[in-house]
Amino acid sequence: MRTALLRSIVFGHDESIFLYAFDLIELNGDDLRPDPLESRKATLEMVLAKADSGIRFNEHMEGDGETVFRHACKFGIEGIVSKRKNSFYRSGRSPDWLKMKNASAPAVKREAEEEWGKRKRR
Repeated sequence: MRTALLRSIVFGHDESIFLYAFDLIELNGDDLRPDPLESRKATLEMVLAKADSGIRFNEHMEGDGETVFRHACKFGIEGIVSKRKNSFYRSGRSPDWLKMKNASAPAVKREAEEEWGKRKRR
């Protein structure tokens, strides 16, 4: 589906909304999950170079995860996912992928409130 069509269906015609792509697990019927993350991201970057302006490549940052997370929190970002660049794609939890949420981000607060509300109603 073209990005412009997706944006108009989901968000109306808001040109300030973007989809950030961070991984590619299939391309033209080829399963890329056995490829290392570094290779999948390189392929994704090439594919997105030709894509509509509504979809952007989420670059991989190397460095100390704790420092990156602190900076993400300062910007109000929901969190980060740390991945080993030579890791293969696996569904579910993996020691190669670590997710850290920014508890003060609005989306994380809203998610926590919704979870709490679900538990309360039971």
